[in-house]
Amino acid sequence: MKTDTFPDLASVCALDNYQIKVTYVTGEERLFDVGPYANGPWYGELIDPEYFARVSIDPQFKDTVSWPHGQDLAPHEVYELGILIDE
Repeated sequence: MKTDTFPDLASVCALDNYQIKVTYVTGEERLFDVGPYANGPWYGELIDPEYFARVSIDPQFKDTVSWPHGQDLAPHEVYELGILIDE
């Protein structure tokens, strides 16, 4: 049983300026700025636009945004710090 205060992810896509758009199963969409994380030996690889574009939902942890070499973002941070997109 899920006890977190955020819905499950439906999709994620990379945008310009190291932003990602996450869509939740509820239809809610949020923008999250990955730029502040894209540094250092672990997350620094995200600075490469081609690699950054390979963002996906982690196949094992379905509520986690991740990249192929294991970089990931905490689900609660993406939801709580993401900017709600009003349509």
